[in-house]
Amino acid sequence: MYHFIQKLFRRPKQVIQETDPMKKFLIVGLGNIGAEYEETRHNIGFKVLDFLAEEETFTFESAKLGAVGSFKHKGKSVLCLKPSTYMNLSGKAVKYWMEKENIPLDNILIITDDINLPFGTLRVKTKGSDGGHNGLKDVQNVLQTSQYNRFRFGVGSDFGKGRQVDYVLGQWNDEENKALPARLKIATELVRSFVFAGVKNTMNQFNGK
Repeated sequence: MYHFIQKLFRRPKQVIQETDPMKKFLIVGLGNIGAEYEETRHNIGFKVLDFLAEEETFTFESAKLGAVGSFKHKGKSVLCLKPSTYMNLSGKAVKYWMEKENIPLDNILIITDDINLPFGTLRVKTKGSDGGHNGLKDVQNVLQTSQYNRFRFGVGSDFGKGRQVDYVLGQWNDEENKALPARLKIATELVRSFVFAGVKNTMNQFNGK
């Protein structure tokens, strides 16, 4: 009887732990759907999540406004999202899954390409402007705040005047393709650090790495 009563009192605690919003994270990789965009620089957000899915052995499934997959990391639940809204409407998918899963803004990380950083450079920020990135611009407009965590993956700026769109929608060159796996490995380590160690520790450890 005593053990039965103990179990009764334990149950509510277990439910709270399983549904605690602070233990849930949303990692969003920005990109464009379609085979023609798969290997483009603009789709590095998708690529990071695909690499993470291989390492954590989870799969993405089609769902509302995107493809989603999930895994556990040191007691935390991590939902990964690749929006199907195309880059310029990414905010709609972010907001939907954030609200559906009751995930606080502090536990969201948006992964995107950045032409202002050399290829492979990693940088996490907790706020700031969209930097001219249409995906981040829409996220900011929909969430009505610029204070959200973003992980910028440098893609370089080896393009002539007026050729920015062609460059980011262009495919990786041979040299970049050779270097990508090692950079993606570090990028996934950064994501796990964000989930387990928090954004400040992650910034200290990975920014500029």
